[in-house]
Amino acid sequence: MRIGAFGRVDATGDYLRFLKQYGIDDVVLSSTAHPDAARRFSRENADKPGAHWDFLELARLRERCADAGMRLVALENPLPAWCYERVMLGLPGRDQQLENLSITIDNMGRAGIPALGYHWMVNQPGAGRNSWRTSLTTPGRGGSQVSSFDMEIAKNSPLFRDREYTDDEMWANYEYFIQAIIPVAEKAGVRLALHPDDPPVEKLGGIPRLFHDFDGFQRAMEIADSPASGLNFCLGNWTAMGTDILAAIRHFGERGQIVYGHIQGVQGTVPHFQECFVDESDCDFLSVLHALKAVEFDSVLLPGHFPHTLYEDEHTNHGLVYAIGYIKGLLNSVNSSGAS
Repeated sequence: MRIGAFGRVDATGDYLRFLKQYGIDDVVLSSTAHPDAARRFSRENADKPGAHWDFLELARLRERCADAGMRLVALENPLPAWCYERVMLGLPGRDQQLENLSITIDNMGRAGIPALGYHWMVNQPGAGRNSWRTSLTTPGRGGSQVSSFDMEIAKNSPLFRDREYTDDEMWANYEYFIQAIIPVAEKAGVRLALHPDDPPVEKLGGIPRLFHDFDGFQRAMEIADSPASGLNFCLGNWTAMGTDILAAIRHFGERGQIVYGHIQGVQGTVPHFQECFVDESDCDFLSVLHALKAVEFDSVLLPGHFPHTLYEDEHTNHGLVYAIGYIKGLLNSVNSSGAS
């Protein structure tokens, strides 16, 4: 069990070196790492051949991380959501999108990248943010600014598409997706890691959110019925669900279904919650780390979603290194405690 980070491959390699300076050896990268992401993964090209990662691009990406002394443990949402949006909604063009994603997964396996993080959230806000929030400037500790969600506001959002979708439709679309992708992942030796709905509510904008509770994840694992299918266990969303996190870790962890995880500080639960510093979260991270150790979790946890503070830079790195230090301290305590 290690603390990793969301990486960024810039021209100089400085950001990976920055992470290394804070003791990070494992990174997860997203579609922004692609050298031609803006064109190849544009909405206009989403259902056309070519909207995928090529083998050499992936191999070079892994080698750039290796040159910085880092392991590339996963690609997370390596295609923007709209690149498999037609699959999620069961629309014409979905088979081409599935083919594009299959090529990416196959090439990931060839390049030695072991995991693909994905989600099933159609109605995401875009503009560089992957989470639906009703405020980005909620007051936090000491006048910091945090994001928050209020269902009383969100329930008034317009339809995301021209009609409402049903739970049965979305589950049928997910089953179509996973049954097509799982054989590709198994053959490639790549594990799929499903992220929770964020926020974990039943519906937004007329689109059901399938993965907002324990039962949804359990159903997904049963549909796939494969060691290649697992979870990106996001502790922020599990906190906002208001469910028994330790029981969920025992259930999925004992089955080897937690591929890797996210760490976010969250206060409150649906229908209203806000993000916060990790040390003031409603999640008992010390107990979580003990539970993960007990199920022999052997992967990375990645801090994310940090409060905005004074003197921060454009990448909110103050929040990142604060979270890294805090969680590393807890992890050192867990590892030195002997029996879990």
